Amino acid sequence: MPQPRNYLAFDLGAESGRAMHAALHDDRMEIQEIHRFINLPVRLPDGFHWDILHMWSEIKNGMAKAAGSGFTFSSVGLDTWGVDFGLLDRNNALLGNPFYYRDARTDGMVEEAFKRMPRKDIFLKTGAQFSSFNTLYQLLSMSINQSPLFEIAETFLTMPDMFNFWMSGVVGNEFTDATTTQCLNPLTHTWDQDVLDAMNIPSRLFQKIIEPGTVLGPLRGEVANDTRLLGVTVIAPACHDTGSAVVAVPMQNPDCAWLSSGTWSIIGAEISAPDLSEKALAYNFANEGSVFGKWRLLKNVVGMWIVQECRRYWKKHGEDYSYQELTQMASEAQPFMAVINPDFEQFLFPGEMPGKIQKYCKSSGQQVPQTKGEILRVVFESLALKYRFVFTRLEELVRKQLNPIHIIGGGSQNRLLNQFTADCTGRLVVSGPVEATAIGNVLMQAIAMGHLGSIAEARDLVRKSFVVESFNPGKRDEWDRSYQKLLNFLKNESEI
Repeated sequence: MPQPRNYLAFDLGAESGRAMHAALHDDRMEIQEIHRFINLPVRLPDGFHWDILHMWSEIKNGMAKAAGSGFTFSSVGLDTWGVDFGLLDRNNALLGNPFYYRDARTDGMVEEAFKRMPRKDIFLKTGAQFSSFNTLYQLLSMSINQSPLFEIAETFLTMPDMFNFWMSGVVGNEFTDATTTQCLNPLTHTWDQDVLDAMNIPSRLFQKIIEPGTVLGPLRGEVANDTRLLGVTVIAPACHDTGSAVVAVPMQNPDCAWLSSGTWSIIGAEISAPDLSEKALAYNFANEGSVFGKWRLLKNVVGMWIVQECRRYWKKHGEDYSYQELTQMASEAQPFMAVINPDFEQFLFPGEMPGKIQKYCKSSGQQVPQTKGEILRVVFESLALKYRFVFTRLEELVRKQLNPIHIIGGGSQNRLLNQFTADCTGRLVVSGPVEATAIGNVLMQAIAMGHLGSIAEARDLVRKSFVVESFNPGKRDEWDRSYQKLLNFLKNESEI
């Protein structure tokens, strides 16, 4: 029996990072976690930052564990979130810790950007969803505040670009992550000079675009020596985590939707070309790069972040619950008490989330949830309702019915929310694989190394290797009534 090929995938999220070992056999893939570390922002006098040196140290720890496992690895690849970045000087030294995307320095920057270029023009030139934390507004804040870093910086690297550089020595901006910055033109695949000039952002900082699935080269000698991970090739997979996750969607029908469920819920479909229509602009959808010439037409919804913040609040007050326990509480609580908009501005920021939810319900004239189970039930039902809102608009944009909805990522383990989503949307929901992001990362490595022949072959391998679960829709009467409440709140939210 031939020996499996082994790959090392790093998947960095907003709460933790993992090193995953994948073994590729002729007819299946096996994947397991070999290292996990906490990844949280740090507050300094000038704001929230990522502790990037801690992250790099833990990445090297993961490499060392892989090297000590007795397996021979073919390649290593890394994916993480979009929008955040670091700047290098002329000697390729990092200038400061990268900011955390929820830092307040971007407050008001979207409105400032519109004074320099109309909203429609920015969308036509970038195809990106308007979010206050986008790279464009982080850089605009630096420009307005005359950051001295602009005077000495030579190189702009997104977070995965930074780690790719430290691993391989190759400087460049990977395509899928670059499309989240709101600085890249989706039609030309180049940095948009007009947008950068309008915001007074120096275009010299931006680097050549690296396509997903690019072989960057061998692991740098000093990194290989430090970790004893020898003979390994560094691959740029789809370096944006959702880009990697979508690679692993076990779709058989291209006319399907997917929902990447984690801290954020990202709802979208795979399309052949960017949608820069008036309707896509009005609905604030994003065109983000995918692999092999495809695009991800999507919209971000605040996801398990609200549950995570509730859990943190209760833990801070001496009550520590697992996510399974929280979901069980919600399943036993009274249904359809109240509805919230998960994307309400006050929910985007940390702190006292249960109280914020109760205040929203009271201000909107609804029954106020009192118990933890009632609060969580409101959150899960409201997430399903917001999914329906976005999903309806997604079908409008692609002009066809999308079925099934594939839910992937860590949130796909929440069977209660999966069933709510099926019931609320009236669509079949297929959940899994849980480790979609790491799996997609590995699949792109395998394709780059010539061990898999195509994306179709890769997705067929996912279907053979990982168990998925189906959720059929049930009665929708109560969901329809609650959906109308959500629509009314979205129209009048300024009054809440």
